[in-house]
This record gives sequence, C-alpha cells and structure tokens, in this order.
Amino acid sequence: MIVHVILYKPRTDLADGMRHQILEGLATAATAIPSIRRLRVGKRVIHGRPGYEQAMRTDFEYAVIVEFDDVGGLTAYLAHPAHNAIGGHFTASDSLAYDYEMVDLAS
Repeated sequence: MIVHVILYKPRTDLADGMRHQILEGLATAATAIPSIRRLRVGKRVIHGRPGYEQAMRTDFEYAVIVEFDDVGGLTAYLAHPAHNAIGGHFTASDSLAYDYEMVDLAS
C-alpha cells in the first residue's frame, strides 16, 4: 500500500468558506479519483504531554492521508483534475507532502 500524507497549516487569513471549499474538494477527490482506496482528514489533537508538542517546530493543524494500492494509483491521483483543483490550497500555505510504502505488521 502507498500512503500520501499531507500536513497542512492554513493561512491565518483563510476564510471559513474557503476551509469548507477545501473539505468539499477533498470529498470530491475521494469519490472522483478511482485509484483512491481511502481518504481521511483530521485536525491535530493537543494533549499537553510536557516536551512532546513543544518539540514540533510548525503547528500543522490538519493532516490528510490518502491510501492507494500502488505507485501507479498515486501517480494517477496526482495527475487527476480533481487533485489539481485542491492542490493549490496546500501549496499556498505551510504544508508538507510525503509518500510512503506501508507494510502491515499487525497481521
């Protein structure tokens, strides 16, 4: 499995309507791009463990995790118009995107 991980810190001047538009774009991508097996989005949890959260240099408020069967699925996603429609939102703010080949150690 290939996992595409995006850590995202929205611009401070980003209107609530634009935040909603980003979520709608992600929901559209999840259904419009056939190679996506699972797409999840979440907001950072702050739990207060001493020294843990303070060690993070950037407060990435959101994470997006997209799963694919293989690298071909990832590249199809990256080239898809639905991805292009939302991709600009992430490059316009502080964000990181990394791709990983995952193995399941629990089974």
